[in-house]
Amino acid sequence: MRANGKEIMVREGTTLHEFLVSAGYDTSRVAVELNGSVSPKKTYKEVMLKDTDHIEIVSFVGGG
Repeated sequence: MRANGKEIMVREGTTLHEFLVSAGYDTSRVAVELNGSVSPKKTYKEVMLKDTDHIEIVSFVGGG
């Protein structure tokens, strides 16, 4: 799988949610593009990642 341009190994059956949490992302503060389409947050726990997937993750950061 490719995540933000880097080759990443994920075990078979890993959900998008599990991957994001294990990579240290706060799932409430990210947007994910999966294979060219924005993935709705409500599907993160249902989407099973595959070796051929390409994801881009954008984190939202607040500040003042």
